[in-house]
Amino acid sequence: MKRQLENDLDAWKGRVDRKPLIVRGARQVGKTFLVEDFGHRCFESVLTVNLEQKENLHRLFEGMEPQWIIQELGLYFNQSVVPGKTLLFLDEVQACPKAIACLRYFQEALPDLHVIAAGSLLEFALREFKHSMPVGRIEYLYLYPLTFSEFLSALGEDRLVTWLENYHVGDPFSDTADIRLREFLRLYFFIGGMPAAVAAYRERRDLVEVQRVLTSIITTLQDDFAKYGTRAQQRNMRRVLRHIPLSIGRKVRYVNIDRETRAGDLRTALELLELAGFVSLVRHSSANGVPLGAEASNDRFKPLLLDIGLCGNLCGLNLPDDAKLLTVQEGSLAEQLVGQELRAVGPCFAEHPLFYWHREARNANAEVDYLWTHDGIVIPVEVRAGTSGSLKSTHVFLAEKARRFAVRFNLDRPSIGDFSVDLGSKTDAKSVSYTLLSLPIYLAGQLDRLIREQYATGG
Repeated sequence: MKRQLENDLDAWKGRVDRKPLIVRGARQVGKTFLVEDFGHRCFESVLTVNLEQKENLHRLFEGMEPQWIIQELGLYFNQSVVPGKTLLFLDEVQACPKAIACLRYFQEALPDLHVIAAGSLLEFALREFKHSMPVGRIEYLYLYPLTFSEFLSALGEDRLVTWLENYHVGDPFSDTADIRLREFLRLYFFIGGMPAAVAAYRERRDLVEVQRVLTSIITTLQDDFAKYGTRAQQRNMRRVLRHIPLSIGRKVRYVNIDRETRAGDLRTALELLELAGFVSLVRHSSANGVPLGAEASNDRFKPLLLDIGLCGNLCGLNLPDDAKLLTVQEGSLAEQLVGQELRAVGPCFAEHPLFYWHREARNANAEVDYLWTHDGIVIPVEVRAGTSGSLKSTHVFLAEKARRFAVRFNLDRPSIGDFSVDLGSKTDAKSVSYTLLSLPIYLAGQLDRLIREQYATGG
């Protein structure tokens, strides 16, 4: 499966100032395959060392001597490690924290050797890290489940991918592309972007097999709970994990998860799930400016699951025979998909936390699903599962923050236009004039590009 990060790995390989790279991501998002495929494509040889399986090799990293390490690894695997020709891949590096600390010395002693490490539960290892971190001497790359474009590419729909990546708002619209993209969007809602599930569908075109794979992934992920939590914490993590798919798009209230469990214990379980990458939290921000995280709340947040396919499986979603998939859990699934796509947008070397805006006032609540930033400007993003729906919350946000640009995702055709609305009462009316960029949900992964194009043209 072609991943968009392949281009980033190619660029990393050729940089003169290259540093050892750590690929971060949750279990089963394709880290090992991505790195080994890159290695076999771009190097004469690849030496993979799985540090979870090869505990007897942990001792090699105690001395922090790269020359000796590669010599000993060469002897153990009967393979030469040649700088410039060999990719050294330290997989499941979280199992050997000393190997993480040792990466700085590879950069200093063997700058010509290409070194990549990867780990699924890396955040837990770093949280309890007792060594000096190689700050400034390593790079990160974040990998998520397949995006919708990568999903299309995996199924051989390269023409649709090209259409998505080259569509400009205002271009002649293709009804054929729209029909096909809606069909594949329904499949993506059900299958998601976990590589094993996508591969199962690609090979057999059997959605029952996809369900089996997704169920197996969820079971495996829950089996991992034993690695980073007590028995009580494991039980709470399972409770939280079952609740999250039913609360996508809604503020987390611990009493709704389990009335018999202390809120503090459930919060700990949620934090552990976030560290593992199974859950991401969309935090409330006052959104008065950038960075959004400067005004983010640690107590007000909405959850997203790692992958929409896993989300649907936990919800018991069955794929219907017609085009009415979005009638079931429609709003939450649409918000999950858009959030999942937005997380994967932008530079791969940094995480992309998501934020939303919520005003709680008596008889005047307002909530914007997501916030996006462009050149210091905060842009409200609303998600609608159908082709209609009020933008009242967007209007309130625009008025309060004196903004003039908004984005809406729905199932209608793309468009852009200028609008004016009156807010408030007759005695305290306020007019808001703004530009609305409206996009079909399948263009969520192109949001950053399309916004840049609008601002570049003065739209």
